[in-house]
Amino acid sequence: MAERPLTGDIRPGEGPPRLTEYERRGGYAALKKALKQMDPAGVAEEVKRSGLRGRGGAGFPTGAKWSFVPMGTDAPEPKYLVANGDEMEPGTFKDRYLLEGNPHQLIEGMIIAAFAIQASVAFIFIREEYREACAALTRALAEAFAAGYLGGNILGSGFNLDMKLHVSAGRYMCGEETGLINALEGRRAVPRWKPPYPQTAGLWGKPTVVNNIETLCCVPHIVLKGAEYFKGLSRTGEGGTKLYGVSGKVKNPGCWELPMGTSIREILEEHAGGMMGGFKLKGLLPGGASTDFLLEEHLDVNMDFESVAKAGSRMGTGTIIVLDDRTCPVGFIHNLQKFFSRESCGWCTPCREGLAWVEKTLAAIEEGRGTREDIGILEFHVRLLAPGRTFCALAPGAMEPLGSGLKFFRDDFDRHISAPSCPWR
Repeated sequence: MAERPLTGDIRPGEGPPRLTEYERRGGYAALKKALKQMDPAGVAEEVKRSGLRGRGGAGFPTGAKWSFVPMGTDAPEPKYLVANGDEMEPGTFKDRYLLEGNPHQLIEGMIIAAFAIQASVAFIFIREEYREACAALTRALAEAFAAGYLGGNILGSGFNLDMKLHVSAGRYMCGEETGLINALEGRRAVPRWKPPYPQTAGLWGKPTVVNNIETLCCVPHIVLKGAEYFKGLSRTGEGGTKLYGVSGKVKNPGCWELPMGTSIREILEEHAGGMMGGFKLKGLLPGGASTDFLLEEHLDVNMDFESVAKAGSRMGTGTIIVLDDRTCPVGFIHNLQKFFSRESCGWCTPCREGLAWVEKTLAAIEEGRGTREDIGILEFHVRLLAPGRTFCALAPGAMEPLGSGLKFFRDDFDRHISAPSCPWR
């Protein structure tokens, strides 16, 4: 059986381990190693060598991201570390599993990451709807402070770290790191112009690193067992395991920790149990709602960042949304565009106006009021809202399922135009 360092100690239905149980299973041993046997540069280098890439969607190398933080006696103070637990990508629920199942693992990873960049304040940014996770984190933080893992002079090392739980009112835009930073400052959650990047000028103008929950949970295992161990968990050159999720008309929807590079076929057929009786696979979004469709011909593609990109999509969060042959593709895409249109922060015109127009156009097509010209309007917006033409990646991400849907399911769009209503109704 493959190793599951991130989820091996999670016992669904039993609640998360308390501090004493977490320590008994080896918890905080990595922190002790980092503080007593390593220096900040050594920790950062080990993470860089491990091949860990961000698990929040973009897949940027984590060690490289940390390396952009100014270090030394002349570096601005204080520095901040933020764990992004907003997780509002439709179809994505992996971080919730980690937060509810083993909050001390996240806390330990954050302390080590903060030590590596010499941050003195850390925030866990979480959406308000994750109430069970909030309760688990609140209890775990109190235990960590009481045990001396947080606060001043941690484990006699001279390193100090304060950690706070920030429960957000919640918007999809808060998942974008600069929008999250604005929300933490009490401002409207809108993106910031880059450069400067958060690593040099982020929260309150100070150096800030924002990492995903799953990313930070990997850190203790890298530090404790080494970069080579972490790379050995993977089936590709991208290190570690990955939490893969599946939703849709499959027999066993859920979330599993598997080696990075596990094929889509294995995830769907062996772990999700294949399609439910009477349903066939029509397509899938491999990494959440803001990724391009893949088809049955792509089932043997490995789920890692490089392989999925070569197939014409993005791995994103690694959570697969299945489209079956009895679900209307136009209605499926329309539902996603309603979400993205509603969640646009309105900061830039193409996103604010364009997504609303796309949603209305798809509604007309779905209701039998569409025209041939509407297909051209949708294709125009796919080009208009492409990467580099909006302030952030929200609208380009929204266009990925639309653009690929027009490519792969064009006959279904045409049937809607020629029919008085949705053919699936």
